[in-house]
Amino acid sequence: MVEEGKPAPDFELTTDSGERVKLSDFRGRPVVLYFYPKDDTPGCTTQACGFRDTYSEFEQRGAVVLGVSPDDEASHVRFKEKYSLPFTLLADPEHEAAEKYGVWGERNFAGRKSMGIKRSTFVIDADGNVVKTMHNVKPDGHPEKVLEALP
Repeated sequence: MVEEGKPAPDFELTTDSGERVKLSDFRGRPVVLYFYPKDDTPGCTTQACGFRDTYSEFEQRGAVVLGVSPDDEASHVRFKEKYSLPFTLLADPEHEAAEKYGVWGERNFAGRKSMGIKRSTFVIDADGNVVKTMHNVKPDGHPEKVLEALP
């Protein structure tokens, strides 16, 4: 389990633009790493658009926003274009990063159980340490709570 005050687990994933990036590539800047279940679904769209609408505040603070889901690059491209999302989305189809962060597991939605992402956010400082973990987050108003947690 990822703990506050400890180094954030590194990983390497493909961006919506097809580049391979590591979390450690962003050292020197705070990172908002948010895991969400699926592109273009109601809650995930609300959350992504919330980050979009407050993105200038994250930029002013020097923070990088990274959204991670099991969707592939093509899905991320459509999602970004449809909602004009200004931040990077990472494809985690094998849930490699999700498992490292302890956010992949059994979910219960509308009485059905399935494996998937448990909506969670991790705020990481410029040195690569986790300063805030947020689990089972609600999409509405979430970006404002993340801004409060930024170092």
